[in-house]
Amino acid sequence: MTANSSSSVFTSQFDMSNQEFIATGVLRPRSIADIADDLRLLRDGVETVQGVFYVNLKRVTHMNSTAFRALARVLVDASHSRPELQIIVLASSVVTWATQMFRHLSDLSPNIKMEIYDSAFYPGQTFVENQSFIPILRTQTKMTWRHEREILPRHGLHNGMTIADICCGIGDFAMLIRKEFNPARIVALDHSMPSLKYARAVAEQFQVRDIEYTYGDASQMLFESDQFDFVTCRHSLQIFDRPELLLRELYRICKPGGRVYITNEKNSHCLGEPRADSIQWTYNEVAKLFRHFDMDVEMGPKGARLLLDAGFENVKIESFMVTNLDGDPQEFADVIAAWEDVYAGEMSVKRGDPPDFITRFRQGFRDHIFAALHPRGYAGWPIWAASGQKPL
Repeated sequence: MTANSSSSVFTSQFDMSNQEFIATGVLRPRSIADIADDLRLLRDGVETVQGVFYVNLKRVTHMNSTAFRALARVLVDASHSRPELQIIVLASSVVTWATQMFRHLSDLSPNIKMEIYDSAFYPGQTFVENQSFIPILRTQTKMTWRHEREILPRHGLHNGMTIADICCGIGDFAMLIRKEFNPARIVALDHSMPSLKYARAVAEQFQVRDIEYTYGDASQMLFESDQFDFVTCRHSLQIFDRPELLLRELYRICKPGGRVYITNEKNSHCLGEPRADSIQWTYNEVAKLFRHFDMDVEMGPKGARLLLDAGFENVKIESFMVTNLDGDPQEFADVIAAWEDVYAGEMSVKRGDPPDFITRFRQGFRDHIFAALHPRGYAGWPIWAASGQKPL
């Protein structure tokens, strides 16, 4: 059951099944009378629920003091009239004013709680924000671009499109797309401030000012629906513990007839020769390590199913192997060294692995580097690219 009310570019609804009041848009009333219907909907919702009542502000982009005071008054009054009810205000770290304004309500009433919605959805973010790891991401993209520049047109990318690169990281892929495919518009969004800072610095260095680098939560984007011809999301579903939420948003912002393009890995298929057994053991353990942190670096071949489950059609999927023979073998070795530092030096330690395990774990990465640099060696890193079309 859902009831609706709206005023200007603001909408609200009450979802009885989830006991949730959901607000969206810009909330800047001139007076309380302008949002009387919304406040009534909120009060009615409070009166009809039991246990926990959610106030969802994840998509409210702006709110003035008039609106805040009115909403706060309703919630504080409700907490006093129904002390048995737990009221949870849901906000995103992307919308910083919401956390600043509403966090003080718990001081007024112990049964009002503020929750930062996206704080637990990015389990791998602290690892990829490692300052020594960020620069190596450019090398990774350089290695994969040799393949993807040929793959992307087969998945529907061509000149003059409006493009969104979601979970853009340090923005290097957006830079390459801009140069190669001359989009009409390109937006690059990420949830990591250090990565975006790096991206903007690189863009400024090369005097690139037409990429719109945007801070945002990929699972609750503030973009309008049906906006982009082509949406990319690379190596991100696999480090997101609820990929279906991200896919739902990719689908929403894509225009009908447009395509969403994703890439993911299957780390247990990383390989090298010589010392193949040691390398294979380590990358099997990498997959287990990521699962411990609610991430799935085995996701690559699942791409087609994930897109179909999300409602896409005309799904395409293909794989490619990045190898030490694609370019400078030292670049491949540098990437593996960065993986060792983060996976064995940070993640494995955080999991509480014993020293003898970490020693063997590290050896597999070093053997992979040995294979990459050996004059007769071969080292590979497999990636799956998949795309789906949003139905017309």
